[in-house]
Amino acid sequence: MAGAKQRVEQQPAWVLHTYPWRETSLIVEVFARDHGRVALVAKGARRPHSQLRGVLMAFQPLSMDWSGGGEVKTLVRAEWQGGQPLLTGRALICGYYLNELLVRLTAREDPHPQLFIAYAKAVRALGRGESEPPILRRFELALLQDLGYEAGLANEADGGGTVRPEGRYIYIIERGPLRLETLEGEGVDPAALGDQALLSGQTLLDMAADDFSRAETLAQSKQLLRMLINLTLGGQPLQSRRVLKELQEL
Repeated sequence: MAGAKQRVEQQPAWVLHTYPWRETSLIVEVFARDHGRVALVAKGARRPHSQLRGVLMAFQPLSMDWSGGGEVKTLVRAEWQGGQPLLTGRALICGYYLNELLVRLTAREDPHPQLFIAYAKAVRALGRGESEPPILRRFELALLQDLGYEAGLANEADGGGTVRPEGRYIYIIERGPLRLETLEGEGVDPAALGDQALLSGQTLLDMAADDFSRAETLAQSKQLLRMLINLTLGGQPLQSRRVLKELQEL
């Protein structure tokens, strides 16, 4: 329970966001393996000689202890676990995008252990300098599935069987992937459905198999996942997405 006093020790966690609190302290938003998103007050962390000053960095694996029973707990200890290069350039902006999604779309103190693993994999891949689009698509898909969006990527909607690689599909949020021929047979004009994702069957099968090596799969999966995330956000814009777009236009 959020209101019960507790002491948590040696919890793997990542810093998502920090902001000043009073004269010398910080409020730290962390994503912890067994506790989800947690707000902590790091007392004295802004003092020049604080042991926490150089530790509470985003995109670095930490082990944390905290205590307390309110909405904001008290950070007791934080130790760097090492082995993660600092993110720079586009990788850093992509990391902020991951963090913004977690802050906006997960509730506090709601555990997401599988999403924690997906986040750690994404940050480490960014640190290794791997191609960013597949990293982002994998994390977006893991996030949506963890939040309860069962995409059903490999199966046609309404019990229509396995998706055909050569088929052309439109993704209906309430139903899943439907072949265009099925829609047309129902007398529905796909153009009348508005901003829906048009996908090849191969793209859907690739996404289900965690294979983003095809250029078409990358482009079409971005369209589908962007549509689903925008729906989950209720149409609210993401600051990190705006920055990435501006960088691409430079």
